[in-house]
Amino acid sequence: MRFIDEFRDGELGRGLAAAIRQAARADRGYSFMEFCGGHTHAIARYGLSDLLPPSVRLIHGPGCPVCVLPIGRIDMAIRLALEAGVTLCSYGDPMRVPASASLSLIKAKAKLGRGVGSVETAGSTAAGGGIRMIYSPADALALAQRHPERQVVFFAIGFETTTPPTALLIKQAQALGLRNFSVLCCHVLTPSAIASILEAPEVRRWGTLPLDGFIGPAHVSTIIGTRPYEFFAEEYRKPVVIAGFEPLDVMQAILMLIKQVNAGQALVENEFSRAVSRDGNRKAQQLVCEVFELRRSFAWRGLGELPYSALRIRQEFAEFDAERRFAVAYQAVEDHPACECGAVLRGVKRPQDCRIFGSVCTPENPVGACMASSEGACAAHYSFGRFVDVAAVSETPGFVVAP
Repeated sequence: MRFIDEFRDGELGRGLAAAIRQAARADRGYSFMEFCGGHTHAIARYGLSDLLPPSVRLIHGPGCPVCVLPIGRIDMAIRLALEAGVTLCSYGDPMRVPASASLSLIKAKAKLGRGVGSVETAGSTAAGGGIRMIYSPADALALAQRHPERQVVFFAIGFETTTPPTALLIKQAQALGLRNFSVLCCHVLTPSAIASILEAPEVRRWGTLPLDGFIGPAHVSTIIGTRPYEFFAEEYRKPVVIAGFEPLDVMQAILMLIKQVNAGQALVENEFSRAVSRDGNRKAQQLVCEVFELRRSFAWRGLGELPYSALRIRQEFAEFDAERRFAVAYQAVEDHPACECGAVLRGVKRPQDCRIFGSVCTPENPVGACMASSEGACAAHYSFGRFVDVAAVSETPGFVVAP
């Protein structure tokens, strides 16, 4: 299967759906969590849930790096632009995530004013402060080079996939001797999120989450490999299948998980072998270790404070750490009381279980990060019309909803 159309072949999909129905036992339920926003959107876009028997349930996990970023981290970025007068460069996804004081990055950009377009008018104040959406970290570095009179800060977010480019960016800035460039580092680590959910399957506020296995992330695994998941399979007896993003990838991973569960196995299998190896990208890993180190603790939306779950810039590159350069500190902020993003990210609620989903909260007017981000579960369900699943959560075997 060398071409993309083959991974979307309808006849092969129907064959996999039949194989899944045949493999799924009638006397039990299966609950599998995907840890990747790309998988969440593939499942919603291609209607994969509709192809599964009622006993097989897919659960959306914290696989959206923008969604798991707490409000306080967005606030830090906004304060740098509004108060410290920096030119903040950000990917497009975080721009519309709601923050404190009814702000977001895009609203803060509008507050700064001066229009859009060229660098000189891209939401910049006379002092040089502004917010600019970029497509590549290299854009932020180029901006700092062109405008040495400005302090340029790159708002670095994402899981292990986007961390190596940030590390390379910092090394390049050091080699160029830039004194007006720094990074607000908010990179987080996938295994820590998996461990958090496995160690705390019961949440008094929301209920109990049964899990029989995981559809492992694709892009993340190209960097870290399959080796880090072996601990979860051995320690928690939960099978993991690394899967690609195409619909047949996901369907094949589900079939592989069902077969493992039926056989009483807990192994790490690699469906995405065309891109993922056991050891991952050693060169990228080495680059990340050279520039970053583990934080003792980091706050995640929906998961709380998790130990050693995020990265910070090493002392050797401290001059490029925006948190140190501008002394900007994290302050915890509660999510909107009507927003269920935390529960959705933990997998204990579906997007459509939120009472404001699709009414007050839409992609045009997001109340929570899961609707604002293009990788969010709420955005996926809204965009592809997945408003109603075949079986409600309360009807899924083994699922207990808190009263």
